[in-house]
Amino acid sequence: MNTGVSGTTGVRLNVRVEGAENSRPIVFVHGWAQSSRAWSAQLADPGLTERFRLVAMDLRGHGASDVPAAGYDDPRQWADDLAAVLDFAGDDAIVVGWSYGGLVITDYLRVHGTARLAGIVLVGAITEIGRGREGGKTGPVMRAALPAALSDDPEVAVPALTGFMRSQASTAVPGTFAQALLGASLAVPPAVRTALFKRDVESADVLAAVDKPTLVVHGGADRVVDPSAAEYSAGKIPGAVLRWFVDAGHLPFVEDAGEFNSALRRFSGETAE
Repeated sequence: MNTGVSGTTGVRLNVRVEGAENSRPIVFVHGWAQSSRAWSAQLADPGLTERFRLVAMDLRGHGASDVPAAGYDDPRQWADDLAAVLDFAGDDAIVVGWSYGGLVITDYLRVHGTARLAGIVLVGAITEIGRGREGGKTGPVMRAALPAALSDDPEVAVPALTGFMRSQASTAVPGTFAQALLGASLAVPPAVRTALFKRDVESADVLAAVDKPTLVVHGGADRVVDPSAAEYSAGKIPGAVLRWFVDAGHLPFVEDAGEFNSALRRFSGETAE
């Protein structure tokens, strides 16, 4: 089911909802130039839907959410958008952030703290951004895609984004899913794709203040977000558990969906005890 949530500055945020209405919520936050469809393997998993309320948001400017002209460089707007989705989903949520979604979760923590959360899962995630930021170190696939993937010229952007999407995983993913990733990225306006990089964020103090269970998941063969970014966040967050998907690339929740979903179920169940 798709529905709308009113985010900050009146932006309508699209959310996909599956699972039991009165169960603990798991809120999924996708990455740069993507959408809630990235989490299809999780939203369709009976082991998750029978125990939890799954809420996957489209970030502003992405998917079926509104596309405001500004606000993409403002941590508070990202924080308040996620807060609005948490209002909809319910308290004691597990928040799961993939790639840029980890930065959005960090924005939320910076502004709102951890009080309403039960746990945090970072998946192939960045928690910082800007030149030299350890928590935002990218890999060769991301670096190769830029700046062409930001262009408003389709003859420049489409090949760059196609190559970027083809190189997300280190193992085979269904062709239909790969095409869905490409379609989602092309649907994000070039100005929005660009604006998300116009930030300089340091998060060491924010991560050190996290007092909720945290699981950091990263593909050992991730060439989009460098594995050192996972080591950074896991090293800063007290008690964080770092789980490597050794053969996976940037999509461990797709490349090994069964094992990822099992790990998410265990983590989410343990935080409820």
